[in-house]
Amino acid sequence: MKLVFCGTPEFAVPSLEALLAAGHEVSLVLTQPDRPAGRKMELQVPAVKRVALEHGLRVLQPEKIKSNLELRAELERLAPDAIVVVAYGRMIPGWMLELPRFGCINVHGSLLPKYRGAAPIQWAIANGETETGVTTMLLDAGLDTGDILLTRSLSLGPDVTSAQVFPQLAEIGAEVLVSTLKLLETSNLVPQKQSHEEATLAPILTREDGALKLGSRTAREAYNRWRGFSPWPGAYGSFRGKRFLVHRMHVAHDSSLEPGELQLVGGELTVGAAGGTSFVLDEVQTEGKARMAGAAFAKNFQVKAGERID
Repeated sequence: MKLVFCGTPEFAVPSLEALLAAGHEVSLVLTQPDRPAGRKMELQVPAVKRVALEHGLRVLQPEKIKSNLELRAELERLAPDAIVVVAYGRMIPGWMLELPRFGCINVHGSLLPKYRGAAPIQWAIANGETETGVTTMLLDAGLDTGDILLTRSLSLGPDVTSAQVFPQLAEIGAEVLVSTLKLLETSNLVPQKQSHEEATLAPILTREDGALKLGSRTAREAYNRWRGFSPWPGAYGSFRGKRFLVHRMHVAHDSSLEPGELQLVGGELTVGAAGGTSFVLDEVQTEGKARMAGAAFAKNFQVKAGERID
């Protein structure tokens, strides 16, 4: 097929490379503009742009799409068979949805209709799901509400993190995308309507999502959120009035600790959570200090009985 590819982060790279390896013609790549990032706010090139240029593909980075007449004219001139969208980070306008004969095909990191939205992988893990997957779908004007094309599932172990799952789903998504295009081209794929009643949302993450809130969450719930939200926004609380980051943790046996209460148990720094549960702080960091093991933190900061994480 003659394609236009829209994508930005590393998650989209395997899909772009799979399309090229399968012999598709990628006439144009759309990606987000280069943006400053990191402590030094240096200009960062999107992963998709980097790989596209390595393959000699033409790249555009429009700030706006909906009212971009120049871009519209260019896409109409190219007349792609399909527009592939993988983690592009922009809503696709109506004129673009209607342009290609096979539609705009999206690779989404969940088993739709569950986890519609910007952070499906993170929220699935944070909510303790034991299964997730990839869905290819036809984009429409809604938020991940279009017809389903193909799905493939992936089991989630109890300790897996979103950082581990992202590359797995990226590779699965690339395989499913190539299969989807092949079936569409041979008219062997019938789109299926989503069951909107079963839909759940996966909104964009905010810094506040990383708050531990141990008074209302069990150790397992806090641990699942840490797994889902690592590396950002992570898991954090407050200790002695300063920001307290949890870099590694694991669920401990039930205890009599109050939510947020700290105690050294068997040489491990343990904190209480809701419902008489607790977890071990394996690696932590306080504001302005280096990361350290939980036991070393308890010793260095002379954590006293009854002190707590808020």
